[in-house]
Amino acid sequence: MKAVIQRVTQASVTIDSKIVAEIQKGLLVLVGIEDADTNDDILWLTSKIANLRIFGDENQVMNFSLKDVAGDVIIVSQFTLHAATKKGNRPSYIKAAKPDVAIPLYENFIAKMELEIGKKAQTGKFGADMKVMLLNDGPVTILIDTKNKE
Repeated sequence: MKAVIQRVTQASVTIDSKIVAEIQKGLLVLVGIEDADTNDDILWLTSKIANLRIFGDENQVMNFSLKDVAGDVIIVSQFTLHAATKKGNRPSYIKAAKPDVAIPLYENFIAKMELEIGKKAQTGKFGADMKVMLLNDGPVTILIDTKNKE
């Protein structure tokens, strides 16, 4: 499972000209799911994201987590995070899980994130053509791959 975590001062997801998710201070999380992903990946990743100390304290030192600042989160499924670009110029998405595998894992990821942060997560819609807008704060952007826990 891969995630791109962006600290934002505002973010939104629009589908068919309708805003379906909108937050102010918090995180925009793009999640890519592959066939090899398990519930263990979800538990590790949601805990890691909720507890990442990437929000500034009174001295603007990154000491606070999403939970500490009571921030909000938007979670968006993004299969293109598993793009393989080794050969040619057209990315291959062979490692990205098909919907029958990915949707239950995505829904479980959302549920576990909500438990971690103690509030409802906002989301895009799996498989939809979404327009994602954000104002990256910092900018702070972090990439995490559960298969490469560093």
